[in-house]
Amino acid sequence: MFVKAFIVAVFVSVVSAELPPSYNPPAPSYKHPAPSYGPPAPTGHPKYNFNYAVKDDPSGNDFGHQESRDGYNTQGNYYVLLPDGRLQRVSYTVNGDSGYVAQVEYEGKAQ
Repeated sequence: MFVKAFIVAVFVSVVSAELPPSYNPPAPSYKHPAPSYGPPAPTGHPKYNFNYAVKDDPSGNDFGHQESRDGYNTQGNYYVLLPDGRLQRVSYTVNGDSGYVAQVEYEGKAQ
């Protein structure tokens, strides 16, 4: 009888025992955000020039662009060979508050 009571006591203690967790609880993941400051405002006078041109006879591509800027005064032109055979040329200026002002011309006849 003593053996039965001992076995029951061992069984009850094993069943009621609390097992340690199989993993550690997760570490807190919140971190205070680092202060962010935007880049400094550009100083000085914007000034640039660029141009490019593409002429590829096998594909029929023919186009280009040229632009220059000095402060608020921008001017340039671009051209493209249209599928109908005409060459479209656009000259433009951007000057202060006037916005984008374009002059469009076509060379050749549509085919």
